[in-house]
Amino acid sequence: MNLPIVAYGSPILRKVAVDIMPEYEGLAKLIEDMWETMYNSNGVGLAAPQINKSVRIFTMDSIQIFENDEDGDTDNYTDKPGFKGTFINAHIISLQGEPWKYNEGCLSIPKVREDVIREQSVTLNYLDENFLEHTKTFTGITARVVLHEYDHLEGKLFIDHIKPLKRTLLKRKLDDISKGKIRVDYRMVFPK
Repeated sequence: MNLPIVAYGSPILRKVAVDIMPEYEGLAKLIEDMWETMYNSNGVGLAAPQINKSVRIFTMDSIQIFENDEDGDTDNYTDKPGFKGTFINAHIISLQGEPWKYNEGCLSIPKVREDVIREQSVTLNYLDENFLEHTKTFTGITARVVLHEYDHLEGKLFIDHIKPLKRTLLKRKLDDISKGKIRVDYRMVFPK
């Protein structure tokens, strides 16, 4: 099922999500719905808080970034061809590498893109959709997507990483998003 994306301003986007147990009711269906919603929204990642669930789950597919790169911008990234997976109860172990800038956007904050500085690689512990445990290091664009989605689990948004002046300049756009004064080609739910 294609679920609506929660818009900026919704309180759930600022809550720290909780770990889940294997018995979490409807887990397989939730993950299936997250993949469908992510792809139908043209996203490369989707965290459960973005579909109004305050649990530590996100899906991501950085492979499509490389597949859709028509001008060769991603040719120099060492994480090519990318990674596709489901992350449950993810927790960062360490951040490494030289911080670098990349232009990010978010399905919950449509039509807003800004340069964000993040570390080059991240090592995290997580469970996959079968509740098998993994400890893995991600680099490059894949690390960036992981960190962006991980932020959602921690109640943070990519705009929290930009300078206060830039956030001030975005205030009107952000207010319009939270009021539903925006047109997108995917379903959204706005704060009441």
